Amino acid sequence: MNNLQIHTNPEVELVFTNYPDLVRSKMLALRELVIETAREIEVVTELEETLRWGEPSYLTKNGSTLRMDWKSKKPDQYAMYFKCTSRLVETFKLIFKDNFTFEGNRAIIFRIDDKIPKDDLKLCITAALTYHKVKHLPTLGI
Repeated sequence: MNNLQIHTNPEVELVFTNYPDLVRSKMLALRELVIETAREIEVVTELEETLRWGEPSYLTKNGSTLRMDWKSKKPDQYAMYFKCTSRLVETFKLIFKDNFTFEGNRAIIFRIDDKIPKDDLKLCITAALTYHKVKHLPTLGI
């Protein structure tokens, strides 16, 4: 465990507050998983929680931006988004093809009633938060 410093943009709280009740608990659970995972990564000492495109987003010095959101036009699902030009989702598909539903090369999609495979998702989050340190590895250190 490291002494993670989290810098949160106050507007992030508003986005979580405005999600419908059922979705809010799912989104807050994803948020908590990102923060918990960041605390467990030795090289991650600062985590910036901010908004990108109006979506809660997480940035680290050596990582690739990680976003999450729920959209009213697809109310039965929510997602974790990764930079589409990275090798992240392409690698996740190779390793976790049966554990997650993917959208192109940019997202892992969760249905509202899915039980999320937390250990696998934490590996994905770790790869994103440390991407620039692991992008040269064949499976990004997973």
